[in-house]
Amino acid sequence: MTIHVALTHETRYRYDRRVSLGPQTIRLRPAAHSRTTILSYALDVEPKGHFLNWQQDPHGNFLARVVFPDKVDQFRVRVDLIADMAVFNPFDFFLEPAAEHYPFQYESVLRNDLEPYLDTDPVGPKLRRWLDAFERPRAAPTVDFLVGLN
Repeated sequence: MTIHVALTHETRYRYDRRVSLGPQTIRLRPAAHSRTTILSYALDVEPKGHFLNWQQDPHGNFLARVVFPDKVDQFRVRVDLIADMAVFNPFDFFLEPAAEHYPFQYESVLRNDLEPYLDTDPVGPKLRRWLDAFERPRAAPTVDFLVGLN
């Protein structure tokens, strides 16, 4: 038996006079590729009389773009959802043969696609201490390495 979790998020802005709002982008919808099953989802935006269009970013995340044609004295966003919190094995996946052992190198085409994610900021002192204390295996099965890392 799984657990159902109900979540409500509300953000409210009140203005001391009527104001013109530019287009608002709301990023409060679970990703379609999430393993957590969303049993129900509702987005409520006030004031009424707005135009709402759903879009997707390049990563497949849903964005609600809201346009208010008239001046408003408040802006409220409320999301209600129910999620099915089923237990799953986070290490239930397949690896390419070249990545079955850590450390590994990405093939050049894939490395080019991943470049934005491989560009890192300088290591700060806390992370440096943690990394220095972490024992890195010379070669280990990647999944075992990830379990140990966690």
